[in-house]
Amino acid sequence: MDFSVSVIIPAYNCERFIEKAIRSALSQPEVFEVLVINDGSTDETLSILKKIEKSNKKVKILHHKNGVNRGRSASRNLGIKRATGNFIAFLDADDYYLENRFLSDKKLFKLKREADGVYNAVGFYFYREASEEEKRTLTLNTVSQTIEPDMLFEALISGKYSHFHINGLTVKRSVFDRTGLFNEALVVAEDTDMFWKMAITSRLETGVIDKALAIRGVHEENVFDRKDIYKGYTIKMYESLIYWSVNNGISRKRIDTLLKWIWLLKYKEHSKLLVHIKYWGFLFFKDLRLLFSTLSIKYFPVVRLRQKLFPFLFKP
Repeated sequence: MDFSVSVIIPAYNCERFIEKAIRSALSQPEVFEVLVINDGSTDETLSILKKIEKSNKKVKILHHKNGVNRGRSASRNLGIKRATGNFIAFLDADDYYLENRFLSDKKLFKLKREADGVYNAVGFYFYREASEEEKRTLTLNTVSQTIEPDMLFEALISGKYSHFHINGLTVKRSVFDRTGLFNEALVVAEDTDMFWKMAITSRLETGVIDKALAIRGVHEENVFDRKDIYKGYTIKMYESLIYWSVNNGISRKRIDTLLKWIWLLKYKEHSKLLVHIKYWGFLFFKDLRLLFSTLSIKYFPVVRLRQKLFPFLFKP
C-alpha cells in the first residue's frame, strides 16, 4: 500500500498557531494532503488559511454547513470523510510536527503488513510560564513500554503504562470502517474514546516512544487544564463505549472491563445506595441486551456493594 498520509487539522480561533501547524505538516515528504477544517473561526484564522491554500495545492480548507462551529469531533469527522490518502494522521491547530514525523511509521507499516496503526511519543512546548510541577510532569506524552496490540485496550484503560496522544497517531483509513467516526456528543475525551475503539477492533503497534515526534503547545486556553469538564465527560465516554460495544458485538469480557472501571469511578463519588441504583438502572435499561445479560446482575449496586463489603461470601 502506498504510504500517502492525509493530515487532518481542526481549526478554531487559532491565529497564533495555525500557520506553524500547517507548515510542519507540509514539511513531511509522506504527507499527501493537509485538510484544515475551519470550525467557524471569528478571528484571523480563515484569512491565514486562504493565503496558505493559494500557495500550496496540498492544503485544502473545509467548512461545516453554513460555516458554523461544531467542535473537534465533528471537524475531524469531516476531514476523515474527505480524506483521500491511504493513511490518516491528526494534528491539533496549536501543535506541530517535528522533522521526520512519519519516517519510522512508513518503515513499520512496510515491515508489519498486518498493522492498522502506530502511535508515537509527543512532547510539550510552553507558550506561557510553566510551574515546577509542569516542568517535571509534562515532558513526554507516551506509553512507557512496548505493548502488544492484543493487550493494548487493557493497558490503556488501566493507565498502567500511561497514554499516547492523537498527534502521534497514524492509522490506515480503513480503521474507521470498524470504529465508526469520532463521538460528536463528547466535548472532551473524544480522542480517548476513539483510541480505545481502535485498540479493541484493530492492531495498533508501538512506535517511537523514547523521543518526541510531535509537540503539544501549552498555553492559557488549553482545554486539558479543565478538570471540571473532564470529570463529567469521562463518565459519558465510558457509557458511550459500553453501548458501542454492545452494538458492535464486542466480547462480554471487554464490556465487563468497561463496567468495572465505570463502577470504580461512580463508587468514588460516595453516593447513597438509592443514587447508585438509579444510575445503574438508567445505564442498563437504555439497552435491553445489556439489561437481560448476566452483567446487569453482577453490577446491580446491592450485589456489588455486598461483594465489596463481604468478599469471602462471593469466593468461587
